[in-house]
Amino acid sequence: MTTACVLIAYDGSPDARTAITEVARLLPGVQAIVLYARQPLEGLAAHLDGHRALEDLQGVEKASLDASERIAFEGAEYARAAGLDAEPRVLSRMSTASEAIVQVADEIDAALIVLGSRGRGGLWSAVLGSTSVNVLHHARRPTMVVPSDAVVSARRRSSQPVAPEETS
Repeated sequence: MTTACVLIAYDGSPDARTAITEVARLLPGVQAIVLYARQPLEGLAAHLDGHRALEDLQGVEKASLDASERIAFEGAEYARAAGLDAEPRVLSRMSTASEAIVQVADEIDAALIVLGSRGRGGLWSAVLGSTSVNVLHHARRPTMVVPSDAVVSARRRSSQPVAPEETS
């Protein structure tokens, strides 16, 4: 019998930590891969072949990878502290974060994909795109999107009945 594995998309945000907390509450002790998906600077570097700025860019790329590894490690540590059997993973691919999340979920045969939601809506979501929405549309396996604490609070406030105005 194989143990189910959960893929948790992690970007270091409070929203991603909320998602980890919910996984730990709902699936205590589950095996989890905590993924930080990053876009490497290779695309830009290809245009700089032979240019002296390429050396500077390579230093930035190494620093970016180091930071990415720290973020993934931090997420796995947070997940372990919450009671999950977690390991960090960084993915560097020339794809969007949502594409990377779906690809890794398939590669590891994840039983569930989990991501936090920042709750961007309307114009911001249209302009910036939404990783959670894109994963939901393209994933081939169960996906759970955990709303951030800020989104939950805002939804609670907006759903409370408005007191009628006093008439004189």
